[in-house]
Order: sequence, then structure tokens, then C-alpha cells
Amino acid sequence: MNRIVELFKIKYPVIQAGMIWCSGWRLASAVSNAGGLGIIGSGSMYPDVLVEHIKKCKQATNHPFAVNLPLLYPDIDKHVESIIKYNVPIVFTSAGSPKKWTKLLKDQGIVVVHVVSSLKFALKSQDAGVDAVVAEGFEAGGHNGKDETTTMCLLPEVANVLDIPVIAAGGIGDGKAMLAAMILGAEGVQLGTRFVVSKESSAHKHFKNKVVEVSEGDTLLTLKELTPVRLIKNQFFSKIEDAYRKGESISYLRDLLGRGRAKKGMFEGDLIEGELEIGQVSSQMSEILPAGKIVSQIIEEFNAAKQNMNSVKFNF
Repeated sequence: MNRIVELFKIKYPVIQAGMIWCSGWRLASAVSNAGGLGIIGSGSMYPDVLVEHIKKCKQATNHPFAVNLPLLYPDIDKHVESIIKYNVPIVFTSAGSPKKWTKLLKDQGIVVVHVVSSLKFALKSQDAGVDAVVAEGFEAGGHNGKDETTTMCLLPEVANVLDIPVIAAGGIGDGKAMLAAMILGAEGVQLGTRFVVSKESSAHKHFKNKVVEVSEGDTLLTLKELTPVRLIKNQFFSKIEDAYRKGESISYLRDLLGRGRAKKGMFEGDLIEGELEIGQVSSQMSEILPAGKIVSQIIEEFNAAKQNMNSVKFNF
């Protein structure tokens, strides 16, 4: 039996990433109802907004769902209180050390998963007592590791060493990539970009349409001096590139980024001045579908790829 399926009590080891401005209760419940694990992205939510999304998600699904908890969030203690109060069964922590909250959450019977971008932090997470880790490669959208380690390199390193199950993330957009990840040692996959372009995603329709239009090379990891983030190249991105060419300071970059850029781009649909966070696999996206259909397609693609592997004859 697959350990991720057992751990989360789900049908398929397909996890929807908890993306800021894109992952509300509608998306999370739709993915969970389809047999995967839906995640509410709390990083863009005030405490009262998270409570509202948890309540609505519980009304919309009888299946397990999770909350993604960026540990750099200023009101993290309030989010944790809400998660415990409303009996959220699973928490994915990210962007910080898992040591501070893992024990408290696990003492409440909550399954804890931590997102890592290196073997070093995967081992630290295991030592902190998490139940599983997400090994997220350089290809991922949003914020990821400074070292630019790709999923294909990171995943086997982590899976070969850890005793706890590993979920692969970064550059995974279909069932064929899911099969490849599981061959490399993953027991589940986490997809962000493919669920951004779902009907239930809370991303603005302009942003969804832009993602579908993206071609190879249209995204780049930048702003490493602040927090590494993969962005679609637009007018705001050009300003970042110009600042680098001129050798501007970190404080200048921080002022240029300002506040609310991600909301402006992904939630409000400003494709010119907004921060458009998305993964490299966006170049493979071609349509906006219901989340349930996306889950079923991934499983169909996985099974077809597996069957094709069984029929391939190798001559060496």
C-alpha cells in the first residue's frame, strides 16, 4: 500500500499545492472530492479569512484536506490556533524551520508535512518529527530554493536517505511526470501550476489565461537576495532585470518589489505590474478545466504511461 495514501486517507497520491491567492476552499474541496488532497493556501489570508475558508471547505467535502502554513507568516500563531480549533487533519509547513510547530501540531493528532529544497533540510525535517516531506525542485513556481537543484536531482537524493515518505514537487504537470517521480522514489506528487489553471482556482481569469499562453523560457527564478521566486516575464520582471544590470542594492530590490505585488498579479489580474508566480511546467498547460477533471486526467495519464512502460522492449 502507498504510504502517502494511507497517511492522508485519500484515494490517489495527488496533492494540490497550497498556493497563495490561488488555493481557496473551492479548489481544495474539489480536489479532495476527486480523490486527491486539496490544500488551502493560508499565506495570503488574514486569520479570520482562513477560518472562513476552513469552515466552507469542511461544508463542501467530507474528505481530508490540508492547510499550507508558510512559517514566515506574521500571524502564524493565530493560524495554528484556528487549525487546531477547527480540526484540520493535515498541515503542510513551508518557508522556515519545522521545529517550532511540529510537536504542537502532532500532539493534537495533526499530520505534518514540510516542504524542502535540499537534502540537508529534508534530514532536519525528519529529525523534527514530520510525517513526510515535499521535495520541491528548482522548476517549481512561487518561492523555492536558492541552489537551483532540479527535481530529478533532488528527489532521489532525498528518497534514498529518508525513512519517511517523500512527495515530489516542481515541474510535475501530468501523469507521465508522476510516474517518473515515483520511479525516482516519490510516493506522491504535488502539483501547483496545473491546478492554478483550474476553474475552481481563485486566481484571476487574466492570470489563468496568461499561464495557458506561456511558452518555454517565459519564466525565470529571480530575487534570490530576498526570497527566490519564479515569475512569468512581464513589465515588472523587466524592471527587476534592469535593476540587476545597474547593480542596484538589496534595499532597492525590496522597495521595487514593495507589498501586494503577488496579489496584484495573480488575484487582481494585473499582468503588467503584478508579480506572476508560476512553474516552468506552465509551458505545457493548454486549457482551463475543473479540478476534478484534472485529477482524473492525471490518474489516466499515469496508468497509460505505466502500461506503455510495460510494453516497451529494451535491447542493450
